[in-house]
Amino acid sequence: MAVSTGSVNLGQGFPDTDGPAFMLAAAEQAIANGVNQYPPGRGIAPLRQAIADHSARHYGLGYDPDAEVLVTTGATEALASAILAFVDPGDEVIALEPFYDSYAASIDLAGGTRVGVGLFGPDFRLDLDEFAAAFTPRTKLVLINSPHNPTGTVLDRAELAEIARLAVEHDVLVVCDEVYEHLVFDDARHVPLATFPGMRERTVRISSSGKTYSATGWKIGWALGTPELISEVTAVKQFLTYVSGAPFQPAIARALNEGDDWVAALRADLQRKRDRLAAGLRGIGLEPAMPRGTYFMTTDVRPLGYADGIEFCRDLPTRCGVVAIPHQVFYDDIEAGRPYVRWAFCKRDEVLDTAIERLNRGLGRTSG
Repeated sequence: MAVSTGSVNLGQGFPDTDGPAFMLAAAEQAIANGVNQYPPGRGIAPLRQAIADHSARHYGLGYDPDAEVLVTTGATEALASAILAFVDPGDEVIALEPFYDSYAASIDLAGGTRVGVGLFGPDFRLDLDEFAAAFTPRTKLVLINSPHNPTGTVLDRAELAEIARLAVEHDVLVVCDEVYEHLVFDDARHVPLATFPGMRERTVRISSSGKTYSATGWKIGWALGTPELISEVTAVKQFLTYVSGAPFQPAIARALNEGDDWVAALRADLQRKRDRLAAGLRGIGLEPAMPRGTYFMTTDVRPLGYADGIEFCRDLPTRCGVVAIPHQVFYDDIEAGRPYVRWAFCKRDEVLDTAIERLNRGLGRTSG
């Protein structure tokens, strides 16, 4: 719809600027140097070392790069491989709802049953009592996404500590989707669940270069965990893509080793863009739920006379020349997501400004 209507696309979550120049140059050099064939099955050694070093440097979590690190075709493949590795038909998987869309597909492919625990509006906070009540004798896996897409929620230490306590008490595995680990704002801080007592040995941590280094098309992700867990994930991964991204792997290794300052600047820039878009949306009568992480924000569209986010998003391209995403596509509980819409702010300032101008004009409001 964005293409056919010439709309500004604030729906899909990818940036419209590239990552650090030194990283791009490293990929070009790798291609020129002939790094174009299959890399090792678990990823090249320098990248696995860089991933392990990154974890130790930022979180104090050490991993053996030879036995506890797996390079994957983006975080999506890592997630699918982990779910297919550990979930058998009839097993239950507790996940935070709304869900990133690949979760549902992967759980279905494994024959598992999805058990959603709501991060529902208007505050999008986790109800720990509801989370505790979700465990049953059939619970095999807990899937935690923080910072959370699409709500922008970042779980705090108290919430993480209770999740960890329950995982240990029920003796279940945990898969943590941490792809937005560095895209946190204000006073928020990403704390890996694996840092809590009893969690490292039962947790697979998954992240990706795509969000951190604005290279979503490269599809270089990774999984970290104990040798036993990573071996199981690898056993599935090798029959999905086998390997991928040979010339991108040395470039991401360099970015992980040298890119902390670039990432800090990106985070500050995204916080500024978040505030820029939020101000514009307020000007047309939409009050954002301010995200503490990711590069998405959510609004309730009922103040504009819409009861349904899908209806709003279908009208938006022709009415305003802007595209957004309805929350309902991320929910099992459709009613919980019905009035909410997700907007991506990982765009250039002029793109955000054009979107706001079009929304003002199309919705008959003027900015305040």
